[in-house]
Amino acid sequence: MSELVTLMNERKSVRVFDPSFKINQESLEELLAHAISAPSSSNLQSWRFIAIQDEAMKKALPVFGNNRKIVENASAVIAVLGDTEAYKNVEEIYTQNVEAGYMDQSIADRTISNTHQFYPGQPKEGLMNIASYDAGLISMQLLLLAKERELDTIVMGGFDKAAFAKQFELEENIFPITLIAIGKSAAPAFNTTRLPLERVVKFY
Repeated sequence: MSELVTLMNERKSVRVFDPSFKINQESLEELLAHAISAPSSSNLQSWRFIAIQDEAMKKALPVFGNNRKIVENASAVIAVLGDTEAYKNVEEIYTQNVEAGYMDQSIADRTISNTHQFYPGQPKEGLMNIASYDAGLISMQLLLLAKERELDTIVMGGFDKAAFAKQFELEENIFPITLIAIGKSAAPAFNTTRLPLERVVKFY
């Protein structure tokens, strides 16, 4: 098997973290810097993050059930957020693409124009769906990058998103999507099965 396939198979959701293990900010920055290479809708990169290492802040997170112990013992928690106004950065993003030599100005101008015509008129629910899709792509990259560095993770949706937004005073266009706990496992993760491929795929 390739290194990537091996890594994918070794990654498991860890529910018991070693509270004595600490991860520094530099390591988190490195993870995120690599993760943002993920694809995104119209390259608008609608993901935003809050990286939480402070012990008091971890304990104050509005999580449900067993997630409380998970986040308290994890070395860090990365909150993946979405931005429904990510399209407002289109000029900056596509100007960078031109300056980097990745496209010519005419393509950038056309994309900028199309973005301004399409995105502002979309319902907020649609823009949230786009941001959530992008968040899923980058979250998976984070999980694999962490595993490559011998770190363990779990993705959690069990938290009060309204309370989280209030706690961190999120702007109206920013909304929480998921939490990723990162650290070192203190107990083996459960193996899990998958449905047979023929149950989930149709070939034509």
